[in-house]
Amino acid sequence: MNSGVEIEKPILSVEHLSLWYGDVQALEDISLEIPERKITAFIGPSGCGKSTLLRCFNRLNDLLDEVHVEGDIRFAGGSVYDPELDVNALRKQIGMVFQKPNPFPKSIYENVAYGLRIHGSRRKSELDAVVERSLRSAALWDEVKDRLSANALSLSGGQQQRLCIARAIAVEPEVILLDEPCSALDPLATARIEELMQDLKQQYTIVIVTHNMQQAARASEYTAFLYLGELVEYGRAGDIFVDPKQERTEAYITGRFG
Repeated sequence: MNSGVEIEKPILSVEHLSLWYGDVQALEDISLEIPERKITAFIGPSGCGKSTLLRCFNRLNDLLDEVHVEGDIRFAGGSVYDPELDVNALRKQIGMVFQKPNPFPKSIYENVAYGLRIHGSRRKSELDAVVERSLRSAALWDEVKDRLSANALSLSGGQQQRLCIARAIAVEPEVILLDEPCSALDPLATARIEELMQDLKQQYTIVIVTHNMQQAARASEYTAFLYLGELVEYGRAGDIFVDPKQERTEAYITGRFG
């Protein structure tokens, strides 16, 4: 489906995208545009294709066997499926934070510095500056500045998730993908992540998958409702939650199914 929504400054354009896992079709003819430096939420019941679509943006689905894609996603003037494209460079520009916090079993400092090291940064002064800046951006610096050498696994779940966000932004991406980043967190930690998203959108485009419709309504400016691999409706979050155009959207957000 084509969303029909005009986006003033799209940073990602999905064009008639379909995806199969083996013989099972997970996405069906999806077209939509993601606005730059806004928060876009994907909502829908489990198994509807939200995370699959999210993982197409930086080609994480490539890591799975028997994935077949038709259609295209445009980013930075080209196709993310260009055979000449450096996928590692793409993943540097489009970072990912997963559902369950997944810090490396290293120090807090090394978690944030990791991406810089694999991209060739070695000077300690440069690493120090980026680690501090990234932790500040992730609203974590004041909590960890005196124990940067401590193991990241000693942090609370909410702190670990903010550390993963700091790790993602350390390499200066343009887009941050958040795949249900609060599903393993308590309400207080969830509120911190939502506040953080509002700060981060000043610099980054954010796309979030969430099961929590209240979170999507609170946090996002644009919302896409997916169902059984199909884009049912996409638009400004206020319109989707207050005045949905499609019956299936209204049924889902009012709790009649899903």
